[in-house]
Amino acid sequence: MKSKPLFAFLVSGIALASLAAEPLRTSGVIHIEHEKVAAALASGAPLVVTNTFKVQTGNRTQPGEVEVHERDTDIFYILKGSATFVTGGAIEGAREISPGETRAKTIRGGEECRLTKGDVIVIPNRVPHWFKQVKGRVVYYVVKVAQ
Repeated sequence: MKSKPLFAFLVSGIALASLAAEPLRTSGVIHIEHEKVAAALASGAPLVVTNTFKVQTGNRTQPGEVEVHERDTDIFYILKGSATFVTGGAIEGAREISPGETRAKTIRGGEECRLTKGDVIVIPNRVPHWFKQVKGRVVYYVVKVAQ
């Protein structure tokens, strides 16, 4: 008889634990605490990487390479600093660094724009883009959405 109450207690506990854990497993919510975000912003590290999207941080003091993503649309949000950013045009000196990812030294033509704190720029997949000039230090988030 003593085992019946113990069994009922265990079953109830397991049921409650599974109900409590279920929303965490199926909701898809991702919470990144501010300490981790701050550390990622300081180093330019990725925050979230999934099969359908990525959230990364960027932290640069100089121009980068031209990037062309076969699948990813980039959405940049500038948090600090300013830069001359080029989109479109023809890439020169292209090389594939991984499947669907091309880098190059420069862009011929294209459209230049000045990015500053608070700006958002959306670059569709297959469009070359490049931080051509950086004034001081530019800190940003980039969300990469796979097409």
